[in-house]
Amino acid sequence: MSLNDPLSNVLSHLTNSEKRGKQVCVLPLTSKLILEVLALLRHHHYIGEVTSVGEGVHTVYHVHLLGNLNACGPIKPRFSVTWAEIEKFEKRYLPAKGFGFLVLSTSQGLMIHDEAKEKKVGGKLLAYCY
Repeated sequence: MSLNDPLSNVLSHLTNSEKRGKQVCVLPLTSKLILEVLALLRHHHYIGEVTSVGEGVHTVYHVHLLGNLNACGPIKPRFSVTWAEIEKFEKRYLPAKGFGFLVLSTSQGLMIHDEAKEKKVGGKLLAYCY
């Protein structure tokens, strides 16, 4: 079976595992993009340590959940935004100002919306988390 959007699958898997009260979430499929999004979530203390088990094609990632994740998901379609338009999407996808973040793919790499506004950089919206 092939997945249409692996990032969406991982984010919904994390949210569902968090809602069920699991301590560890097992992710069988990953990519560089998914690992960078997980690194952003870890940096902002929404998830714990991410460890890889196995090697090669059979690598599985274990994500330790901290209980801080309320919701996260993909933004479809992946809107192109300038740094001035970010606030409009912040109001649309986040429940309150200063609560959670949007993940953007910019020419300077993945970053959250606050960093993008600070650096005055636009990009494509990938996901939200709060």
